[in-house]
Amino acid sequence: MFDFPRQPTRLHSFLAEQGEGLQNAALLLGGRPWLRRVQRLIDEACSRPGITRKIGRELRELRALLHLEHIHDIDRPEAAYFAELDPNEPYVEEICLLADGLDDALEAELGNAVQATPSDKTVMS
Repeated sequence: MFDFPRQPTRLHSFLAEQGEGLQNAALLLGGRPWLRRVQRLIDEACSRPGITRKIGRELRELRALLHLEHIHDIDRPEAAYFAELDPNEPYVEEICLLADGLDDALEAELGNAVQATPSDKTVMS
């Protein structure tokens, strides 16, 4: 599926294995702009051995999307997309599992830097 630049990390494996689910979740929670953003993120992250500042920032933004951190801000599109979701549908549990899986993969890759603000350097090479 992906041609990893070296031995895939847990994060690389998670993105490759859960890519379709992440794209579906992004579309449900943020619309087409988020779908395209996640597609680019997966492509970029899986083609590099380390996590650049940009990829780290995008991973944190994806984490925020999956954890519904912006749904109360009516000026953000995520609030409108969230309002359309049916909490009884099975995709809600799938999104929760993806959020947990991303947290685990980020923790394994970046440790406590997951919540940190991006720096001007590569986070991990």
